[in-house]
Amino acid sequence: MKSLQYFIIEPLNGKRYENTIDDIGLIFSASIEDHKATQRFAVVKEIPKFYSGEIMPGDIVVVHHNIFRLYYDIKGRLKSSWNYIDEDTYICEQNQIYMYKRNGEWKVPYPYCFVEPIDKLDSFLAVDEKFANLLGKVTFYPSDDLAVGDLVAFRPDTEYEFKIDGNLMYRMQIKDLCLKI
Repeated sequence: MKSLQYFIIEPLNGKRYENTIDDIGLIFSASIEDHKATQRFAVVKEIPKFYSGEIMPGDIVVVHHNIFRLYYDIKGRLKSSWNYIDEDTYICEQNQIYMYKRNGEWKVPYPYCFVEPIDKLDSFLAVDEKFANLLGKVTFYPSDDLAVGDLVAFRPDTEYEFKIDGNLMYRMQIKDLCLKI
């Protein structure tokens, strides 16, 4: 199966939801509406016919949380997202892929980047109990304009949370970064 414009992917480990702590089997969310419990990692089965980027079949990719999601329609029927083909096959647009991993190394395609929130103790700007408001450290960036570890400020409401290798990170577009501090 090959698509002209969509990536063909499957959920990592065949699971639509990442709602358990595997070591002890504890379920931390039983709700299909909980977007934080949906699987955000996939394996690329096929790339689009007219795609010329760096992502290849076999790469692990970080994707939008709605791709594998189940939901109830207006009549209360359980439905899969429009991305669903069959239980282990989904389609995905290029702009729904935020990061990819090959040979153990994460990379981000343009126009995305990942920023790690900094502790509020490192800043006088506090948004909640733990993190500084609108500040973070660059963790993944698609070019040489910024280096890993650079402190940046970003626009409000652009923080889209992901857990990458056990660390909380914000996915955002490069245009959302306001300045290097």
